[in-house]
Parts: sequence; C-alpha cells; structure tokens
Amino acid sequence: MKKKLDFRSTLLIGSLLFGLFFGAGNLIFPVKMGQMAGSNTLPATIGFLITGVGLPLIGVIGATFSQSESLFDLAKPVSRIYAILFTCMLYLTIGPLFAIPRTASVAFEVGLNPFIDKEYLQIGLLIFSLIFFAFTLYFSLRPGRILDWVGKYLTPIFLVLLSILIIATFVSPMGEVAQYAPQGNYIDKPLFTGILDGYNTMDALASLAFAIVIVSNIEKLGVKDTKAKAIETCKSSLVCIIGMSVIYASLAYMGATSLGSVSSADNGGKIMSMVSDHYFGFIGKLLLAAIVTIACLKTAIGLITSCAQMFSQLFQKSMSYNKYAIIFTVFSFIIANFGLNKIIQLSLPVLMFLYPLAIVLIILSLLTPIINKQRQVYRWTIILTIIAAAFDFCNALPTNLKEGATIKRLIDFAEMYLPGFDYGFGWVIPALVGFVIGTIIWRSGEKAGS
Repeated sequence: MKKKLDFRSTLLIGSLLFGLFFGAGNLIFPVKMGQMAGSNTLPATIGFLITGVGLPLIGVIGATFSQSESLFDLAKPVSRIYAILFTCMLYLTIGPLFAIPRTASVAFEVGLNPFIDKEYLQIGLLIFSLIFFAFTLYFSLRPGRILDWVGKYLTPIFLVLLSILIIATFVSPMGEVAQYAPQGNYIDKPLFTGILDGYNTMDALASLAFAIVIVSNIEKLGVKDTKAKAIETCKSSLVCIIGMSVIYASLAYMGATSLGSVSSADNGGKIMSMVSDHYFGFIGKLLLAAIVTIACLKTAIGLITSCAQMFSQLFQKSMSYNKYAIIFTVFSFIIANFGLNKIIQLSLPVLMFLYPLAIVLIILSLLTPIINKQRQVYRWTIILTIIAAAFDFCNALPTNLKEGATIKRLIDFAEMYLPGFDYGFGWVIPALVGFVIGTIIWRSGEKAGS
C-alpha cells in the first residue's frame, strides 16, 4: 500500500480534476464578467476564483475526509429523504435542466451565431441542437473509447487554441482595463458580485458528484489511507488550481480589454467569437467554433452518462440506464432552444438556492473528524440554511416575478432581518446559528448519556 503518489501520478490526478471541472461552458462567464467589471476586474476575478476554483476543490477534499461513497451518502446524515431530494436536485441542475442544455447553446453562440442572420437564429439553434443532441445520445448509449479519444486529443487542441487567443490578448491588447468604467453591481461590490458569478460555473455542485471519481482513482494508484488520500487530493489540486486560475483570470482580462476593439454583448459566447474574429479573422472564428463545439459535445456526453447512471442506480426499480439517457437528452434539447441568455437567467434562482446547501455540506464534510457526521449538527445547520436560501431564491427571480406582492414581502423581510442578504449571503448567519444549536443538542445528549 502506497503512502503517497509520485510526481507523475500527482500530475495525472490534477489533469483529471481539470478535465472534469473545465468544460467549454466555463469559458463564457469570466469573459462577460470582465467586460462588465471594467476597472474593477481584479477584485471581481478574485471573487470568481473563490467560488469557481477554490470551492469546487474544497468540495472534493471534503468528500475525501467524510469517506462518502456517493453524493447520496454525503447528504445522508441529514436524513434519507433529504439525501434523495438533494441528490436529484443537484444532478438535474448539472444535468438536463441547465448544464447540458447550456453545452449546446454555448456551442451555437460561439460557433454558428456569427454566421447566421438574426431572423434565422431560432431555426438555426433548433437544427444545430437537434444534430448536437443526436450525436450526444448516440455516444451516451454506447459509452466507450470516444470519451477517452476526445479527452486525450481534442481537449489539448482546445487548450492550445485557447492559449493562442489568450496570448494574443496580452501581446496586442484591445484596450486598457483601467479605461472602462464598471457597470451594475460591479461598481460598489465587485468582489461579492464576482463570488456570485462563480456560481454560474456550477463546479462546486459538480464537485460533490465528481469527488468519488477522484478518490477512487487515487485508491487505484495504491493510496488507501484516508488521511493520505486527503493529502494527495490537496497536492493534485494544486495542478488544477493553477491551470483554472490562470485561464479564468486571462479570460476576465480578455473581457475587460475587449471593449477597445469589439462591441459589448449580452453573453460571453458572443464576446469570445468577436475577439477571435478580431485577432485571427474568419479562420480563427471557424477553428474556435469547431473546437468549442467538440468540447461541449464531450461535456454533454459525460453529463448525460453520469446523470443516467446515478438515477438508474438511485431508483433501481424505475427505468434502465438507456431510458434515462434518452429522456435526459430529449429534455436537454427542449431547454437548449430557450437560448443561452434564457438558460442563464432561469438557472440563477436555482443556483442561489442550491449553492448555500452545497457549501454548508462541504464544510460539514471537512469537519467530519471533529463532528463525526452527527445527525443533529447536520439537520439544524441544513434546515436553517434552507430557510435562508429560499429568500435568496426569491431575490434572484426575474424582475416580473419579484414584483408580486408575496415575493416582495419576503424580500423586504430578508433585507431587514438577514445580514448580508443584499450581497447574496443572507444564509451565512442562519447556517452558523443552526450549527451552534445542533452542536449544543449533540453535546448535551452525550453528557446526558454519560
């Protein structure tokens, strides 16, 4: 039994982490953030890295500490019903509700949108997404060497092309970051807005699902001890942290300087396409389109496969893997045709609700050596977090829904009584209170028992 991994194995696990977390959809958010943050890009980027890079990797490490075999197992100390509901909500969010449809819409925005007249965009998206998901379903029903081939060859090509684009933005900047005024929430609270922007990557949610893959691969390489696995996960994470941080920060810089040569756009996919066209013309835009489409296809296949496997295992008497794969693909196709902007808008309230629950679960998992998965601690912390996160859900709803009398009253209540609510962190104090209450009940029960 090994006590630690050699350097090559550490790099291998780090590369696996990077491959799992960095999908093509992750490209669009830091670019848009940079364009909106302008001269406040630095604090916004720091915030983005906290939730877009730091939190997902802490999630993997937390799952290692808790010795959980699945996301269901990770949430089970709260209750079996909560574990089932949370697992379903999380997988549906990183699956057919938002993340999978987003792969097709990102590929379309970056790839075909620039070549299609505005009046034909909707029919163009319909045809493209139909072909995209036909390929996705074909390979999802026949999982095999295609994913290895794509990961081995196409992801490096994707990164090489992206690197060329990023290097071009530094060698020949389109403008200066300091000359563009920040917009919206980036004016007064760029750091906290960047933190919330990091939610859009959905990587912290995915980390709770991916953690088991990382831990099992470390075990296959011979490391079995729990403490040693956590240490090796931390070491391997450094590779992923460096790679993702450099790319995210560079993309934010690209967005911040882009206004010097290209127009503003309503999403990062369009901005990237315009930047590629600016530096490399038609050929650059075409190559970027091909690589992003293939990278998105790889991500979609992986997500369909993992979601179908999870649901077929969690509900063994319901449907087969193949039937789940077909249902999730068809549903993703329907959602994709709402368009990228609508998908992002619809996903925001759900992310504002799920992220606090995921963050709290990650922290409780890290504390496993101390609290030992005590049910009372888990229950009280999660219950109060759910209540507070429900207010964040209401606050993130589209404007027309927020104007309803009931929703408005709930938001007014939260603004008055939940510290940090305006920044999107009204759940922090309730979660801490729940943790303290749960700990007191647990300790009191121990004393009474003794």
